[in-house]
Amino acid sequence: MYKNLAATLVAACFFLPAVQAQTPKPSTEPIKAGFVYVSPITEAGWTRQHDEGRKAVERALGDQVKTTFVADVPEGADAERVIRDLAQQGNQIIFTPSFGYMEPTLKVAREFPNVKFESVTGFKTAPNVAASNARYYEGRYLAGIAAGRMTQSNVAGYVAGFPIPEVLQGINAFTLGMRSVNPKATVKVVWLNAWFDPPKEREAAMALFNQDVDVIAFHTGSTAVMAAAQERGKMAVAYHSDMRKIGPDAQIIAVTHQWGDYYTSRVKAAMSGTWTSSSVWGGIKDGMIRVGEFGPKVPKKVQDEILNQQKAVGSGKLLPFKGPITDNEGKLVVPAGKSLSDAQILNMNYLVQGVQGRVTR
Repeated sequence: MYKNLAATLVAACFFLPAVQAQTPKPSTEPIKAGFVYVSPITEAGWTRQHDEGRKAVERALGDQVKTTFVADVPEGADAERVIRDLAQQGNQIIFTPSFGYMEPTLKVAREFPNVKFESVTGFKTAPNVAASNARYYEGRYLAGIAAGRMTQSNVAGYVAGFPIPEVLQGINAFTLGMRSVNPKATVKVVWLNAWFDPPKEREAAMALFNQDVDVIAFHTGSTAVMAAAQERGKMAVAYHSDMRKIGPDAQIIAVTHQWGDYYTSRVKAAMSGTWTSSSVWGGIKDGMIRVGEFGPKVPKKVQDEILNQQKAVGSGKLLPFKGPITDNEGKLVVPAGKSLSDAQILNMNYLVQGVQGRVTR
């Protein structure tokens, strides 16, 4: 890029008509966009969805963009090193989609004020750091309705990564959705304290299946829980991606997130000089969250019910966190007729009635 810039400056020194001299050619160099992934790129899952977003940028912008990614980067010091390397390599915008990348991103951003950073699932911003996330809980509520309709044992399982608000929102929304159609339903939670650990994910799923669980959800990064459900003849809610290839009989519904449009818009903004730091929290109405990809066990009547409810969530007619809501220790947290504000949702630190488990920190 710098060689081309120098050539442009030299050309401008030749005697040209005044109008031409005032209209330098725009740079033909593609913008460089870097991506950091917390796990390997597997057939489906968290990292797969973000890599699909990267590919969407390439499809939309063609030779105007050059993307780079580094996969399987642990949160912490390794992430900081990789993010810094991408900045030093000339990437003008860098996407870091993992909660534990937030602080490393902020630290590196201070060293590279002219680089734009996108902290995906982070919540802190800076002049050159934007934050974005999706309202996963909206899809979780709808998946809970599916689970409530399909369960025979009235017991669901949930394999969870870390007890951060985002995960608690999902567990609670899933439980509320399930109990909205099946008041007897309960949800058993196993905490892993890991985002991506296929052996541990599988072990947790198998343990839950041994406790009367016949439908399972998860907030982890691999397909291990879906594979376990397929093996055991149980039902599962896919997360991040459609996982019917892994669980053709097990999957009842998928909660997927779609990053392509957001990533493309942010790269375009960096290209045009209109990029600004922002904080985005998009949901179903924004096209960032979607449910569907029903499995063969789900009756058409249930599919239609959930798709109609999805429209209601998107229009704002259905609010997953509308009271009355009681936590699993008996405390009223949302009175009847009220609903949680965004600030309250973002700071959720409890489990709702119907969840068997505790918030462990």
